[in-house]
Amino acid sequence: MSAFIRLVRPIIIVFTVSLLIGGVPAQAQFVSGIGGSVPTLAPMLEKVTPAVVNISVVSQAPQEDNPLYSDPYFRRYFNLPDKPQAEPRLSAGSGVIVDATRGYVLTNHHVVANARKILVTLKDGRRLDARLVGSDKGTDIAVLQIPARNLTALPFGDSDALRVGDYVVAIGNPFGLGQTVTSGIVSALGRSGLSRGGYEDFIQTDASINPGNSGGALVTFDGRLAGINSAILSPAGGNIGIGFAVPSKIARLVMTQLIQHGEVIRGKLGVAIQDIDSDMAASLGLDDAGGALIAAVEQGSPAAGAGLKPGDVVAAVDGRPVHGAADLRNRIGLTPVGSQIELTVRSSGSERTIKARVSGS
Repeated sequence: MSAFIRLVRPIIIVFTVSLLIGGVPAQAQFVSGIGGSVPTLAPMLEKVTPAVVNISVVSQAPQEDNPLYSDPYFRRYFNLPDKPQAEPRLSAGSGVIVDATRGYVLTNHHVVANARKILVTLKDGRRLDARLVGSDKGTDIAVLQIPARNLTALPFGDSDALRVGDYVVAIGNPFGLGQTVTSGIVSALGRSGLSRGGYEDFIQTDASINPGNSGGALVTFDGRLAGINSAILSPAGGNIGIGFAVPSKIARLVMTQLIQHGEVIRGKLGVAIQDIDSDMAASLGLDDAGGALIAAVEQGSPAAGAGLKPGDVVAAVDGRPVHGAADLRNRIGLTPVGSQIELTVRSSGSERTIKARVSGS
């Protein structure tokens, strides 16, 4: 991870998040006010905030370990006391109730990593012990479950439908100030390369995100979940207008697998892929540099069985355009094992559609 890319680390306070499932979301509205009708997000936010939860985590504090301290003769020779036990550490973050019936809460993996105890506090003051359903480091998504009584949830939005320039709000508890709403726009889509080995397709936003916002919600103006706030680009640790959220579509796919299996089982086609630049696109006779180029195909793999060959370009999966190698890797990796997908493939100036069944990694 870049020296300046920071996960929005939990702080010693609860940060918040919002979500709902089912029902008609509130909309940004025009209401009568001083000087006449003025735009306001208040009605939407009144619907969203009951789904915002605080997550308190008790974990084991990491401590430096010298193997000599584990040697009883070394300790005896230098008259050292027995190795002290690590002190528990309290941190806090945010979560989003995404299923009011079953009590599922969505948050970041790094918020609950190494947790010994997880406590969720609702807006109405109820404090509930949470069970960790599952957590996935690759996407930085985790799912908790709390007793499902009189909960409020927020509906998922379609993150694939987001466009640069769409208005969004970020909800969280920055620096422990309390529930805070900031607004901005979608600054960019499909950001990747923020960490090594992760399944990344981040939404970038200039809505203010700071420490304490981890696991918080990025919400569209119609009151739907667009993403889970996860990281910021910051030389000093504070907001400079570049924040990143995991798209709601990825969060939902991961949540489904964590609920079903307790972990994410990565899908696999059996290909090595790479991005296409403009020179490569010209040499392949392509009109643009979209899609992912297949560099190699594994023998006996689903890709080989489907007839994919080195030099083919995967332009779309199930009708949705592929924007590059990272996009294709994310799509296949998060597709449930055993699912059949439809690939739009370009090769030698022609285009064809083939079907392949995703295997387990």
